[in-house]
Amino acid sequence: MTTVPSGTNLSGRDRGPEGLSVLIAPDKFKGSLTAPEVARGIAKGLQKAEPGIHTIELPVADGGDGTLDAFLANGYTAREIMVTGPDNDLQRSAIAIKDGTAVIETALTSGLAMRGDRTPNPLAATSRGVGDAILAALNAGANRIIIGLGGSACTDGGAGMLQALGVSLKDGAGAILYPGGISLLDLEHVDLSGLDPRMPDTEIILATDVTNPLLGPNGAAAVYGPQKGADKEDVRLLDWALSHFASKISLEAAHLPGAGAAGGIGFAALAVLGATARPGIELVLEMLDFETHLTGADLVITGEGRLDDQSFQGKAPTGVLAAAARRNIPAVAVCGSSLLTAEPRYPDFDAVHALTDIAPDVRTAISNAGPLLEKLATRINVRKLQPQPAAH
Repeated sequence: MTTVPSGTNLSGRDRGPEGLSVLIAPDKFKGSLTAPEVARGIAKGLQKAEPGIHTIELPVADGGDGTLDAFLANGYTAREIMVTGPDNDLQRSAIAIKDGTAVIETALTSGLAMRGDRTPNPLAATSRGVGDAILAALNAGANRIIIGLGGSACTDGGAGMLQALGVSLKDGAGAILYPGGISLLDLEHVDLSGLDPRMPDTEIILATDVTNPLLGPNGAAAVYGPQKGADKEDVRLLDWALSHFASKISLEAAHLPGAGAAGGIGFAALAVLGATARPGIELVLEMLDFETHLTGADLVITGEGRLDDQSFQGKAPTGVLAAAARRNIPAVAVCGSSLLTAEPRYPDFDAVHALTDIAPDVRTAISNAGPLLEKLATRINVRKLQPQPAAH
């Protein structure tokens, strides 16, 4: 097999002796393999089955956790930073940089995974780490910042993020607001004049498939609060606090699609930072120049840890699938497990291969995902999946 770095186009005589080119563009297998590891495992399996085949490994993500890995695997450079974690403690993190564009992953700056085994504290969790990461990106010379909104631990409406960027939030006595969504109930004074002066000249793009507004039964607290440890009373208080916050910032922005993303970070970014929201996988594919990589591909392989009905709601594999379908290129899904039903879908995968096909025990499939994935990839019949010539 010849493994071709991402960014290389294959066409005609560049395609090698076997004349076959496969674009491998998976998301992570959450809990077992990163997206680059998935792509590598599939490529190794194809090598065993089809020596001489060309592959392009292009790990992708949908804006949630794993987004940074996808960009780092495709030419971006990691910059280690320190951020304020969701529990208001200093933690190590990273952003990705390339040609004036920075990528920030909320899961790595204000995320649930940063909390370890600590007891959930949904009322006090802060988004300040995202603001710290934005400052680091600005200091690195970025003039465009992509924020992947997913996996957050906070429900503070992005207040902590704004504070990190210089916005003053104070209570009625003039004291600086303490961290967490619950503190927004005490908010009386908002002063935007201290916002970092570089922000107006910086393009902020939110990568998210969340279309929820900030408030109400479909809002940040009600829908996502329980995932962060909030009980019914917590949800009621947080929604009330977010409503009060929006009344001080922008009630109009609170109703925008995506305002409820990442515990309301979407709201603060849209209302104060002038951000635009884009579907996560659409944005990632655009930034990774996916359409160019499709040129000359005979087959596309994508996948994620579990394929189910939600995979068809803006997730990475179906974004890749749709792009391949527009070029009439066959697409195969490789996953940890599949709950997809047999009903026809448009566009549909030409084949689905799951680790549980060869390791029915899910725990075994997760713990031994790397070798099993490589073995599974040998079952992909690349030649059988090639489009047939049109009849004359």
